[in-house]
Amino acid sequence: MLSFALWKKLAVFGAVALGLLYAVPNFIDAPEEGGLASILPGRSVNLGLDLQGGSYLLLKVDMEKVERERLSDIAENLRSYLRSQRAGFNGLKSDDKQTVFRLRKEEDKQKLTQFFNELGRDFNVKNDNLSYQIAYTEEGLFALAGRTVEQSIEIVRKRLDPDGTKEPLIQRQGRDRILIQLPGVDDPERIKRLIGRTAKLSFQLVDPRISASEARQQGRVPPGSTLLEGMKEGDAAYVVEKLVMVSGEDLETASASFDENNRPSVSFQLTSTGGRKFGRVTGENIGRAFAIVLDGKVVSAPVIQSQIFSNGQITGNFTIQETQELSLILRAGALPAPLIVLEERSVGPGLGADSIEAGKIAVIVGFILVMGYMVLSYGLFGLFADLALIGNIVLILAALSALQATLTLPGIAGIVLTMGMAVDANVLIFERIREELRKGSRVRAAIEEGYARAISTIIDANLTTLFAALFLYAFGSGPVRGFAVTLSLGIFTSMFTAIMLTRLFIVLWVNRTRPTSLAL
Repeated sequence: MLSFALWKKLAVFGAVALGLLYAVPNFIDAPEEGGLASILPGRSVNLGLDLQGGSYLLLKVDMEKVERERLSDIAENLRSYLRSQRAGFNGLKSDDKQTVFRLRKEEDKQKLTQFFNELGRDFNVKNDNLSYQIAYTEEGLFALAGRTVEQSIEIVRKRLDPDGTKEPLIQRQGRDRILIQLPGVDDPERIKRLIGRTAKLSFQLVDPRISASEARQQGRVPPGSTLLEGMKEGDAAYVVEKLVMVSGEDLETASASFDENNRPSVSFQLTSTGGRKFGRVTGENIGRAFAIVLDGKVVSAPVIQSQIFSNGQITGNFTIQETQELSLILRAGALPAPLIVLEERSVGPGLGADSIEAGKIAVIVGFILVMGYMVLSYGLFGLFADLALIGNIVLILAALSALQATLTLPGIAGIVLTMGMAVDANVLIFERIREELRKGSRVRAAIEEGYARAISTIIDANLTTLFAALFLYAFGSGPVRGFAVTLSLGIFTSMFTAIMLTRLFIVLWVNRTRPTSLAL
């Protein structure tokens, strides 16, 4: 027990030295690039929303609109399918809950088999003689919600962190909610603008048979067309054909630019498939107005002057900031459903600074009290435990830096709790050594027996705490997870420092001084 192989000594001190290298960026103000920080392996710990300040948003995915649109798509696809099969039908329509229609002839029932099979298990089909109802099953609704929320999270992440450097917290809550935390971001209005638009882009031909004013006067539009308002108040409205010629799915990239009149615009480039579609449509419809539709509103409707393939421009009454945000949104892709803001909070950096100062005071006071108690109670061995405690704090910071975990106020509480737990193992060991000394054991034998008898108790106690921390992380969220992370890291580092680092200090001292008695 009191013999430490050279490789073990090197491993223990090497681990502490490596931890110190990872922890150093947390104590210097050097920039991340250049200077001392550029040669260190680690980066400073990320501060959470409660420490750094920032924006907090709780969003709800509008699943009702998704279900309604999906049922509407089924109705349109069914209309095309029945026409292709030359099956007579009437009363085809969809609402929020179902798509309904009625066949005209009994013999046409068999023609529906293929279409219903392609719907899959997400839908339930009921029929009463020649009348049919298509509605979602419970499993289908659950699966649709899962797909929609996960896709929304990915699109939101691309919009808020296009470069992958801001590291926002974006996670699902419940069936249809998304939690967003953006430490250091103090402009929630811009965030809402970026995520508040579905950004469904489409290119549709303007119906030349009727103008928007005539459609309003008559109260109707020709079959296959719809009346769409302009993007901004005062912009012209248009009657456009429902058929989407090119969709946003064919968009490859978009960027802010200026048109030939030096007005802010958005330049876009289509994929090869989209370019072929665009070229065919523009080539066949020279002289017709081609509407650019974003989220159901017409941005502009330029007249096609010549055939265009993969490149184009979206012009309108934009500001430079609007073109930058619009190009970012288009690059990220369209949201599968609108997002509704349920809760919004902004945390000022001043409050975070107060929390950091309070956390520092708690750590310092706890550190001093623990160190003082250990020295007063166990003398030199207590000092060894205090040195190991310093190493424990360094290793926790190093682990947080290496993992780039986010430190929150509950996380600081976890570190403070860990300081007590770190010396608790040493207290168990030292008390066992005292018991052996009272029995008359020699110094070396007492130390060996003290470690041997205490080790199982230490492992059991730390394992139960680790299980509790793992459950907190698995079933908790936000600050609770932050507490669980620092507590779990503290358990591993305290085990290492108590069992290995403190023992190494004691072994080095005993082998050097060879004491015949201990004042413990």
